[in-house]
Amino acid sequence: MTQKPNIILIIADDHRSQSLGVHGAAVDTPNLDALAARGLDFTNAHCQGGFNAAVCVPSRASLMTGRSVYDLTPEEDRTAPDYSAGQIIPPAFPILPERLREAGYRTHGIGKWHNDKAAFARGFSSAEAVFFGGMCDHDKMILQDHDPSGTYDESRARHVPGHSTDIFRDAALRFLAEPGDAPYFLYVAMTAPHDPRTPPADFAVDPATVELPAAYAPIHPFDNGATTIRDEELEAFPRSEDAIRQHIADYHGMITHLDDAVGQIVAAAGGADANTVVVYTADHGLALGNHGLMGKQNLYEHSIGIPLLMAGPEMAHDQRSNLVWHGDTHATVLGLAGLTPDAGCDDCIDLRKPGATRPLFGAVYRNTQRMIRDDRFKYIAYRRDLAEADPGSHTEQLFDLASDPHEQINLAFVPEHRATRDRLAAALRDWQRARGEYPADDDA
Repeated sequence: MTQKPNIILIIADDHRSQSLGVHGAAVDTPNLDALAARGLDFTNAHCQGGFNAAVCVPSRASLMTGRSVYDLTPEEDRTAPDYSAGQIIPPAFPILPERLREAGYRTHGIGKWHNDKAAFARGFSSAEAVFFGGMCDHDKMILQDHDPSGTYDESRARHVPGHSTDIFRDAALRFLAEPGDAPYFLYVAMTAPHDPRTPPADFAVDPATVELPAAYAPIHPFDNGATTIRDEELEAFPRSEDAIRQHIADYHGMITHLDDAVGQIVAAAGGADANTVVVYTADHGLALGNHGLMGKQNLYEHSIGIPLLMAGPEMAHDQRSNLVWHGDTHATVLGLAGLTPDAGCDDCIDLRKPGATRPLFGAVYRNTQRMIRDDRFKYIAYRRDLAEADPGSHTEQLFDLASDPHEQINLAFVPEHRATRDRLAAALRDWQRARGEYPADDDA
């Protein structure tokens, strides 16, 4: 590549890795499947969870900074019930568009921004249709355009008619129609397929055609520390089969609508022939009836697993099962521009290198759940926290993801797997200690 490429980074809201046609799901995603077919498709990409029930806050900040959720959430915020805990990205942590802007890129922001406005302002040289917040009805979007002052005062916000996916798509198409001379970084942050899931009629899916998830259960078998939060109250207990089919039908409709928008954006950018790299990912996944859960406040693969597709010049098709996360996406986008991650991003890998992976990956949810996994086994430790509305349970799980990819058979108490359980439990304690966190039960 002789000149710096244009970069389009599209991030969806709640799109789990499992819900892609190319990954075997019964959902229509021809444009995303086409991206995967001509570029890199990471089937083991993850978010790192977070200390906030709004997992999108730390996930998006990790993507922007390459920093872990421990770095991004001050210790005093890790037990705060406020959904905005850890929302502010410290000015000392340069964000992705900020680095690219300093390197001569035109940086243009569209869509959802669930971190602080000051961080957005220092990153983007232009913007349109920006939603500052966590969620909104898709036909009631309150948006702002670029504010040269950088304050983005709420008095500037306006209602824009239409569906959020269409609004953000059209803003991206307008930018691509006049991209300018400098290389550009176009950031399109969709609010789909987040609830309330209201796909347009042309993309509606009949729930009668939907199969129940492999790990469907009417109710989770124990209190995981997040059983009565908002996301879990989106459906009654126990979860009925018909209700879950309807939720998944609406979810798939939103994803297919989103896929159509992605196809139009890629085509407007010149498709496969342009000097443009397209990256598609999501902040986190979602349960939607798996394990009796509805939300993302858990550490099962359906909730921490995310799509990660990268297509562009010099990126031949390769489906990789490497253990990767948002920090690696951060490092890779910087690498495309000839930059390296900021000091402190010591767990970030440029994913263009074959074999780029790590032997272990850890994740968190508030004070009640901790996880570590390797390329085959996954260990989750649950701890009670009596200060929480849902205190959680003192238990553990071990899954063999090779033979049990849907995490249905707990091997933690099976004698034949005791050595694997002990190895990963010790690795989890080491991972926590390295981040200044000391497990409540060193002997567990």
